[in-house]
Amino acid sequence: MKGIIFIGGEGPSAPFCKNLASRADIIVAADSGLIAVENAGLRPDWIIGDMDSLDDPRRLLGYPPERILRYPRDKDFTDTELALQFLHDKGCPSVWIAGGGGGRIDHLFAVRSLFERESPPERWLTAREDIYCADSGQELFLPLKAESLVSVFPLGNGPWEAASRGLKWPLNSLNWNRSFCGVSNITETGSFSVQVIRGRLMVIVPIL
Repeated sequence: MKGIIFIGGEGPSAPFCKNLASRADIIVAADSGLIAVENAGLRPDWIIGDMDSLDDPRRLLGYPPERILRYPRDKDFTDTELALQFLHDKGCPSVWIAGGGGGRIDHLFAVRSLFERESPPERWLTAREDIYCADSGQELFLPLKAESLVSVFPLGNGPWEAASRGLKWPLNSLNWNRSFCGVSNITETGSFSVQVIRGRLMVIVPIL
């Protein structure tokens, strides 16, 4: 099963969101992520959060109360964390996040921190970036335009080892550590692949 969480902040265009939703089994709107869902002409299966950033609480009136999980504003977890845990509890091993770009940098770091956890999101899409999380044994094959930017960051505790094809500067044999990253690599012809041999990596590419 695949679940998609729409969150506040800059996210993909409405047509892109609609296409994403067509590939999901469960759609969750985390607080003001409801705006993005509705702007795409969609209805979420669940709405989760404290609703403190929702522009108009009357948006909630069109949904069954039992599908709205409202939390107090003073709580130990962000709305995105609550939505992620909800989808894991529903049996979704694959979770994507849409939104979260721009805005407050602490919110940006909070979403990024989710990728350090035991059950991280698989993908995060903002208005400009398409961000993937890949664990040991996985290989990402991504189609891009020639000379597209690709950045790679280590996640978790390591050790890390990776290989690549189609990048100007291969990832093979790099000495990864927590403070190391590969920023602004370039696709030679367009499509490329990253194989994670050990550890976990975050791969950031432009959204298409």
